[in-house]
Amino acid sequence: MLDTATPLQRAAPARREQTQDHAIEIRGLSKVFGKTPEKIVPLLKQGVTKQEIMDVHKHVLGLNDINISMPAGAIQVIMGLSGSGKSTLIRHINRLIDPSVGEVLVAGVDVCKMSPKELREFRRHKTAMVFQQFGLLPHRTVLDNAVYGLQLQGVPRARQVDAAMHWLGRVGLSGFENHYPHQLSGGMQQRVGLARALVNDAPILLMDEAFSALDPLIRVDMQSILLELQKEIRKTIVFITHDLDEALRLGDRIAILRDGEVVQQGTGQEIVLSPADEYIMDFVRHVNRGKVVQLSAVVERQAIPPDVDGIELPCSTLLETAVSSLLASGKSMIVVRDPWGEALGCLSLPKVVAAMVGP
Repeated sequence: MLDTATPLQRAAPARREQTQDHAIEIRGLSKVFGKTPEKIVPLLKQGVTKQEIMDVHKHVLGLNDINISMPAGAIQVIMGLSGSGKSTLIRHINRLIDPSVGEVLVAGVDVCKMSPKELREFRRHKTAMVFQQFGLLPHRTVLDNAVYGLQLQGVPRARQVDAAMHWLGRVGLSGFENHYPHQLSGGMQQRVGLARALVNDAPILLMDEAFSALDPLIRVDMQSILLELQKEIRKTIVFITHDLDEALRLGDRIAILRDGEVVQQGTGQEIVLSPADEYIMDFVRHVNRGKVVQLSAVVERQAIPPDVDGIELPCSTLLETAVSSLLASGKSMIVVRDPWGEALGCLSLPKVVAAMVGP
């Protein structure tokens, strides 16, 4: 029988339970920084503002009543400007920060109630983190940086190397395993950081502004690598960013924070088409809708004329792609089909272009 297991699955078969549901559920999570946060938490329910908590009570409100369901095997983007609480939030998932109140459920287990031993095991085997500033050890080679997590777990050296070489190759670093961090560009260093996280084979990947320090072109390249890898690894990824274009490109779902609170959450298409308030409208005003909105949001269910001269496209096709396909075909209409192949309706080129422009 052909062995299709990855190197780390062969190295640590006991950890194949990662195929189980690793959804993350954040419920009623609030974080207050200060000497007596327990006295401030009741004030939150009374509607006391963040500014008043700071000015009058001399505490800092980091997060206020966060409720987010993060699907297993998907990329959940947490987006917001500086000071919105997004980095504070991600650090609650592996309990680098303890909440003032609330729950962080991973596969149904509350991380906030784990014992020190349970928490160590959770951090070693269930989560891996990729940082903005790479976090590489300068005195270790690329290979030795990549195996660091497995080394802490006591995995035999040969199996460490097997897994590390596999993932270094997957992120495009074959041949660089004996280099040191200072010999690599910023983008290559971040690839090492990503490979190190993947080598651990944890089902949850936490990425805190992971690509923000990179030049624009390298940043787009890293986004492409992550999306391509996610097709294979299907991990539960929590990705922090302040950039809407990045959020829309990467996120299966997006939650936008402001002043420690969730302003809106949903798919990128939902947020672009139905912004919750003027704050979100300012974010999405200059978005290229053609790269976000799908035909499903534009087409109206109708009978297809028997003589229609059109091309057939699935309803999940982005508007930009639909326009390119229609122009290349030389035809005048698009027949939109649902995931089961049933025809939903027709769209003309002017209607698709109008939808790209927006109201």
